[in-house]
Parts: sequence; structure tokens; C-alpha cells
Amino acid sequence: MATLTCRTHFLFFSVLLLLILLYISPFNHNSFAVFLSSSFSYRRINKKSLQISPVLITPSASPAPTPSPSLNFSNSTISISSSGSSASDDTRIRVKSSSEKIEESLAKARAAIRKAIISQNYTSDKEEIFIPSGSIYRNPYGFHQSHIEMKKRFKVWTYREGDPPLVHDGPVNNIYASEGQFIDEMESELSPFAARHPDEAHAFFLPFSIANVIHFLYRPLVSFSREALQRFVMDYISVVSNKYPYWNRSSGADHFMVSCHDWAPDINEANPELFQYFIRVLCNANTSEGFRPRIDASLPEVNLLFGTLGMPGQGVSPRNRSILAFFAGGSHGYIRKRILDRWKDKDKEIQVYEYLPKADLHQNYQKLMGQSRFCLCPSGFEVASPRIVEAIYSGCVPVLISDHYELPFSDILDWSQFSVQIPVEKIPEIKAILQGIPERKYLRLYMRVRRVQRHFEIHRPSKPFDLIDMVLHSVWLRRLNFRLPF
Repeated sequence: MATLTCRTHFLFFSVLLLLILLYISPFNHNSFAVFLSSSFSYRRINKKSLQISPVLITPSASPAPTPSPSLNFSNSTISISSSGSSASDDTRIRVKSSSEKIEESLAKARAAIRKAIISQNYTSDKEEIFIPSGSIYRNPYGFHQSHIEMKKRFKVWTYREGDPPLVHDGPVNNIYASEGQFIDEMESELSPFAARHPDEAHAFFLPFSIANVIHFLYRPLVSFSREALQRFVMDYISVVSNKYPYWNRSSGADHFMVSCHDWAPDINEANPELFQYFIRVLCNANTSEGFRPRIDASLPEVNLLFGTLGMPGQGVSPRNRSILAFFAGGSHGYIRKRILDRWKDKDKEIQVYEYLPKADLHQNYQKLMGQSRFCLCPSGFEVASPRIVEAIYSGCVPVLISDHYELPFSDILDWSQFSVQIPVEKIPEIKAILQGIPERKYLRLYMRVRRVQRHFEIHRPSKPFDLIDMVLHSVWLRRLNFRLPF
């Protein structure tokens, strides 16, 4: 009887101790659980490890997030036996896991960036060919050091799973070109950011093409339902998350996709929790439709003609541009409709066309942009427009007319320094607003457009600070802003 009582007391205090430990455990406070799907494993991630804090916006940028409570995802000890000793005499030596090594590397990068912001100088082991400077950058010192650290450290693992054309392929021409060009660049053996093994990767790229999924799975187009698209993406994540540990250890927070198709933001609607921390690099960066600027990244939309990587020429000199403002495009969406209703065929200084003559259409379009001081860049059915990049190529100051659009590279670039933003409700005032810009200010805007061109050019292979490199830097910044739990 006494033995039974002792066992009862022991069981009672054991349960009580377990409840206390659970209460003070990091799994209880400030934590949450993410169910990836019925086929995925259940993983708890501490909120602190995924807090997003801007790194480069101002000199008083937030410090790096505090380290998250340690969660063991891999065996962090090994046994080393001396010759002739028994297993019981093994010495347990602590070695760093791959996650710890990655986070140590990122911590050094954060420290270097903060130092550059405070000292207003950079530290590099190599001679720097280009040094960002001037008002087009929110913080040129932080950006430059961040880019140095990215070149030095950042490694991306591109998953090998999947078959073309839905995976490892994408359109490299027309309006979805930035999607296909990026996929092709990351698949290239020339990329200096390619990880040799997934254990050394800071980020993981899912190389499926939403544009190709739509093209091949929705032909003939009998339904606008996103179900087939969502099922494809879910299946791909299921494959890589079951085969590798990387998605589950971060709930996808260090994984990213790149897409310029209008439907791309809809992939997460079937299972929002699955994509809660997944980085979506999107042309359709509409904050009213679920785009999250601190997690997602805005991708420039670039319309590439077959066999080209951009528009030729810079247009005429700023003082010889005879057209105050120019726009040509279909009546897609309410913003364009307002512009066409108010300005089409109404004013020689504000030249607005719904359709240009078909003869030499592209050449006429480029010529008119190159002769214009300002180029109207309104949103269409979706917020992004290739006219922004086309205007920058042409040396034409972009006039941004949109609602809820997160502009590309806004972490780094101060768009107010090289563009004009006009609210939708002030479309009737476009001429008065543009005429009210003093000549001296216009010339400054023009020169800054010329300076920012390098960040919107596409090169193959990619070059430092070009569009593909800047997209990677956007992912790098978001990877800097959280820590893996380990």
C-alpha cells in the first residue's frame, strides 16, 4: 500500500513538473503551429525567429531580431572514440549544425551592414567597381555593404525536382520575360550564388513557372478557377518538403518563387497557413490583394521582344524633348479608362493613344517615349506595367498612376527622386501638375532616371546591380530579417 502511495505521489509530481515545463517552454509562449497539409509534418516555429525588421531603410534601422529559443532539427553532436576505448568512454564533442553556421554568417552580415550605416563607409576585401551614392537610394551605405555581403555569402539552392515545361523553364520574351529570365539564370552553371549542396544554402528557390502552368494546364481555357494552379504548387511543395528537411524547419520562410503572371498571388488561397512566411517575388505586387512588402518582393515587369534583353537607345536629350507626356495602351482597368476618357485626342502636349498605328508599332512607341519628358505609367487590370521599365530605358521620367502598388526595389530605391506619382483622383490635373514642375527639377529627375537604369537592365549572365541581381538582393534582405530556429 505504501509502495502504491509513493508511486501515486511520484506520478502526480511528474505530471505537475511536466505541466510547469510546458508552461515555460518556448513552444508555449509566442509560438504557433503551422499545418502544411495532411501529407506534411507538423512543425512549430517560434514567432521571434520570424519577426521582420527593416535593415536598410534608415540609419537608425532596427537591430537584428533576438535569437530564437533553440529548437533541434538535426543531431548537433558526434561521437569520437579513442583507439582501444569502449563506446561508453566516447567523448561527446559539440559541433555546429548547418543551420547554426548559416545563421552565424548572416549575423556577421547584419553587423557589417549596421557598421556601414553608422560609419557611412563600406568594408570590402575587393576593389569595388560601382559604389552606390546619391538620393536615388534610401541608404546608399547600407545598400552597398549589404550587396558586398550578399556577393560574399549568399547561396541559393534551386530544387532539381520537376520536369519542363512547368518547372525549370519559363517565358524569356514578352511581358512575362522577367519570370523566365530569372529561372534560366538560376539554373545556369554560371551563377555565383548557386549552392553546391542544400545544407550551405541561405535560401531555396522553387523554379516553377506560373506563366507556363497557365499556358499548358489551362489550354483550352474553359475555367478561370485557380484550383489546378493551386494544386500544382501544393503538389510541388509536398514533394520537396517530404524529400528534404528545409521547408519544414522554417515553414517555408527561407523559400521563394518568382512570377510575373497576374494569377501568381492566388496560389496561397487554398491553404494560407502553408504560405504564411513563403517569399513570393511578384510583378502583381498589390497590397490590397494580399501582397506583404516585408515578406514578399516586387518584381519589375519587363516586355522583351524575341532575341532582345531590353529597349535600344536612350531617346533624345532632355532639352529637345518636345512632348510633355505620352501614353499608349488599351483601356484595361478603371485607371486607364479614366486617362483615355480625359486625355485621348484632347491635347497635343499630353499625347494619349489607345492604339498606335500598326505599321512599325514598336518603333513608333519607342520613338514617342524617347521624345517625351514624362511617360504616363498607369496600372491596368493589375498594378504592374512594363511601361515603367520602358520609360526608364528611354530616359523618360515615369509618372506613376496606381493604387496599392508596391514598387520594385522599394527597400533600396527612393522612387520619389526619379519619378512623379499622381493620385488616381488627380488624373484631370495631369497637365497642370507636370507643367508645374520647374525645369531645374525636371533635369534632376531626368539625370536620376539615367542613373537608375543599371538596376533595370537585364544581362545574361547577370551582372552586379542589374535587374536579376537586384531581385536576388530583395530575397537576400528578406532572408536577413529572420533567424532559423536551431
